Formats: sequence, C-alpha cells, structure tokens
Amino acid sequence: MKILVLCNKSPWPKREGGPIAMYAMISGLIQAGHSVKVLAANTIKYTVDPETIPADFKEKTHIEFVDIDLSITVPGALFNFFSGKSYHVTRFHTKTFANKITDVLRRDTYDIIQLETLQMATYLDILRRYSKAAVVLRAHNIEHKIWQRIAENCTNPFKRFYLNHLYHSLRRFEIGILNKMDGIIAITPVDARNLDRLSHSTNIISIPFGINLESLDENPVQPQEASLFHIGTMNWYPNEESIKWLLAEVWPAVTRKLPAIELHLAGRYMPDWLLKLKVPHINVDGEVPDVWEYMQKYSIMVVPLFSGSGIRIKIVEAMAAGKAIITTAIGAEGINYENGVHLLIAKDAKSFTDAIFKLCNDKTLRDTLGKNARLLIAKEHDNNKLMLKLTAFYTELVKKKQA
Repeated sequence: MKILVLCNKSPWPKREGGPIAMYAMISGLIQAGHSVKVLAANTIKYTVDPETIPADFKEKTHIEFVDIDLSITVPGALFNFFSGKSYHVTRFHTKTFANKITDVLRRDTYDIIQLETLQMATYLDILRRYSKAAVVLRAHNIEHKIWQRIAENCTNPFKRFYLNHLYHSLRRFEIGILNKMDGIIAITPVDARNLDRLSHSTNIISIPFGINLESLDENPVQPQEASLFHIGTMNWYPNEESIKWLLAEVWPAVTRKLPAIELHLAGRYMPDWLLKLKVPHINVDGEVPDVWEYMQKYSIMVVPLFSGSGIRIKIVEAMAAGKAIITTAIGAEGINYENGVHLLIAKDAKSFTDAIFKLCNDKTLRDTLGKNARLLIAKEHDNNKLMLKLTAFYTELVKKKQA
C-alpha cells in the first residue's frame, strides 16, 4: 500500500514520546513492505534541521518539512476564545502547510493518509478535496481528556476558567472530527473504548507503541543502588506537574528515611525552577544523548502522573529495559500490567513513598518486576506483530473505501 503520513512534528530525532511512537510505526510499515511518504511540521517546540535526518530514513520516506509558527499570542488567544475554535488545533493550520499537502496529493495518489495526532485533522477538508484515500487518525491521546484533567487539578480560579475553555473547545473539535474519519487508531485499548463511545465509527483499532526488542541489550550494566530516575519532556504540562508533586509531597518523607537516596531527572525543556534547584541528592540532568544508556544506570523509574491519556512511551521503554517502575493508574494506562507483578501502582503520596521504600529495600523484588516487565513488552509490544495487525486493518479500510 501507499501511505501518506502527516506528522505534527518530525519523527526524527527520537527525543520524546510522540516522535518515538511515530518513528516506530513508520519504520514498521516500511519493514512490512509498504511505501511511506512523510510530511511533517517543523516548529519551535521541536525544531529539526532536515540535513540531520539519517540518509536511509530520508530515502525511504521522502520526508519533507513545513515550518509552522506555534507561538501563543494574545490576539490569537482572544480570537479563538470568542470564536469558540480550539486554539490547540488552529495554531497548526497554515496556508503554507495546506499548499504543501495539495502539492503532494497532486503529484501522487495514496491508499491511506495517516494523521499523526489530532492537530493534523485540521487539514481534513483539503485531504478530501484532493484525494480518495482512506483518512485515518492515529490518536496518541484523547486530547481533550488531558486538558480536562489539567483544568480539574488547577487551583487558580482565573487560570482554571481559561483551561476549561481550552478543554471544551478542544472537545468539540475532537468529537466532531472523529465522526469524519474513515478509521481511527488508538494507542491503548482504554482509549479505543473511549473513542468508540465518543464517535459513531466502527473502524477503530488499538495498536500500542511497538518495540523491536531484539535490537536492545538485555544485559544492562549494574545500576546504582537506591537510585530513582524520571525521564520526560518537561514542556508537557502533566510531566512538570508530576515532578512538582513528587518533590513537594513525596521527597521529604523519602529522604528522612533514606538520606542517601538519589533522584535523577532527565528530559528536554527543563523549566528554570528545576534548573536552579539546589537540593542535595537531586540531579537535574536535562536532555541526555542516549535514553537507553541513561536508564541502565539507575534502579527505579518513578512516574507520578495525575493527568494525561494514551500510553507513556518512556514507561514501555523502561519495561523493555527491565526496570522496576512506580507509577499511578493514569501513568500505566494502556499497558496490560498486573500491579505487583509488572510494576507498582501508587495512588497518593503515602502509597508512593511506601513503594519507594519497598523497592529500595528489596533487590529481589526489583529484579522480578523488571524481568516480568520485559516479558510483557515482548508479548504485547512486538512491533513486527503489530504491523501485521495494522496492515490487515488498512487492507479492510481500502476495500470499504473502494466498494
């Protein structure tokens, strides 16, 4: 099949969850024998020099970029507030990107047009005008659910009012666009069920983030004892919110009982308040060159998420690395885990603190959780098997479209 993939950011480099998930699926589709063309937005939030794209990936995808200015402006925010349109989506709609889509569709025909994230659905009318392909939304999250949770957790009444506006306008767009898709790919079974309830579509499938385990080292270096780590892009609000909560609600109790424990924080776009943080045994490492190598150094991953949807790519990667993980039910969404077997689930500060004590004092449990986690990923997140499932789904969509 010939597949056009529209991306809200470049799938390369693989520096955060979205690009990692996009790269895995694009590479998997190519490996499965499909012809894939990629058109990606290049933004200030994820700026890429096209010359740095690996030659092999560039040759196989014929990737092209369009610059999009995602700057938030007061006039833009006010206009969208009174227009009722979603500011999250309209910022991605530009004449330049629309013209590039038109050029691509005039040059070639496709069986499938895959939209990576909801933002790319803003171009649906153009896609329908210039192509007869089946248009599929790959939903990395249920976007409005993220902003609903963020608004609910906000204590500032004025900020909460505006966050509620963003949530409601995004929800209207998301539900409306779901019913215009030929197919929907959810990244978790939970999201698939929720998307099914929100839409009238019968063409919904769950394809989780896939990993090629055979390419990853199963024998990591011996990690530091009594060491915690977190990896996440910190300009994504749920990640910053989670670290603030961890440091305020959990860390003081942990250090009173385990004074030698260390916490390592990695990820892009570290906020100033974290970079300026001067607390013993907290190491703010920022963006690291090799995430896999970084994870091998430490014992326990902590992911105290209280908002967000979809699947946490870094948790799946850490499970593949055989790491012991403490997270929340929201953090573990989309993973077919058993609490206490594959990872530990905590619901509040006390249970999170207790879980840290438990794992720091029990190496056997850490090793067992890590081994079970890797086995689960091998069973349910094998990228080659997932692409066979996706190919079958796309084949049926094309048949329906042509009928």
